Amino acid sequence: MPARLPPPSPPTELPRLMFWRLRRNPLRRRSDLTQAWIGVGLLLAALAATPPVMLRVGDTAHGHYGRIAQQQAATRHHTTATLVENARRHPEPGSAEARETRYPTKVRFHDPHGRAHTATTDVAPALPKGSTIRVWADTEGRITEPPLRPDQVRNRAMGSALGAALAVHAVAAAAYGTAHHIIQRRNLAAWGTEWARTAPRWRTSP
Repeated sequence: MPARLPPPSPPTELPRLMFWRLRRNPLRRRSDLTQAWIGVGLLLAALAATPPVMLRVGDTAHGHYGRIAQQQAATRHHTTATLVENARRHPEPGSAEARETRYPTKVRFHDPHGRAHTATTDVAPALPKGSTIRVWADTEGRITEPPLRPDQVRNRAMGSALGAALAVHAVAAAAYGTAHHIIQRRNLAAWGTEWARTAPRWRTSP
């Protein structure tokens, strides 16, 4: 039966096992020490790389979303739209659910050049035909979301920076896992070779 590799240690156990391998003890093998130093090196590298990577990615993302916000502000306008049909009625008028519910309804509005457009947007229940609402639209006459606000640009940049930090540590963890797998394979191969030399010396009792 082929030898099986032991299951990987839980993430919370890795630091303890890594530093245990650095301690001098009679059971420590050279491979244990090698694996421990690989872990220490990857940990230090990840800690050192995280701040500059977060700064670089966050700055790049902030510039990217900032340009998107500028482009949206230049091509979108806030205008008044008129319902051209009655909005659907909610089955429970006045309820908390009704206050949160929106129904797709056709509206008509004009772009900055005075051209009329008809589109569908979500409106509150039971709004009658002829009611007016405020909407954001682009130069093609499509209903859109408002341009990104400065706080949204900042939040997206921060999210990108945090994602980059997690990616750095994920790469370090994957590298450590690969090293652990390779070392364990070599240990098993060494054990197999040693057992092949030792097994013939064993004799069963008569």
